[in-house]
Amino acid sequence: MVEWTDAETMGGEPDGFERLWTPHRMAYVKNASDRPDMDGAHQCPLCKTPEDNDRDHLIVYRGTACYVVLNLYPYNPGHLMICPYRHVGWYTEITDAERDEMSALTQSGMRVLRHLTGTAGFNVGINQGKTGGAGIHEHLHQHVVPRWVGDSNFLPIIARTKALPELLDDTWQRVSEAWAKTA
Repeated sequence: MVEWTDAETMGGEPDGFERLWTPHRMAYVKNASDRPDMDGAHQCPLCKTPEDNDRDHLIVYRGTACYVVLNLYPYNPGHLMICPYRHVGWYTEITDAERDEMSALTQSGMRVLRHLTGTAGFNVGINQGKTGGAGIHEHLHQHVVPRWVGDSNFLPIIARTKALPELLDDTWQRVSEAWAKTA
């Protein structure tokens, strides 16, 4: 029989933090560096071509140097990623044109999502490298995650389930249409 003890003492010296232990995440932590690096368009899911069907690939807008795509595993409905077409992993290696368009598309994405969803906040960021938390570290992408008061809960930790109120295809339809009108 497992005897439960206070979370404050399970982590060593008491520090005032309560902890939720998620040992199932250790498999991801241990195996994250085992994946071989992706080498360009034939392996990378973020390398897109003009021939790729936008709906099938969740692309909501195409620019000159970058495109906007819905995240296949969204934190919240409308979770966008801004990606250069070029297969490049580091922000320090993108061209001025890629950097400028990535910034402009981030602004446009925020405008579209505010208009479409009424969101009052965003998380905007880039994870760099495996150690920095990038799931696909070989292809630069900036996250634009709409946030609402109370949108976080313990369901992903306790039930290993993310509750999203809308199917990705429905989100794609709404964001694509709103982009054409709003951005």
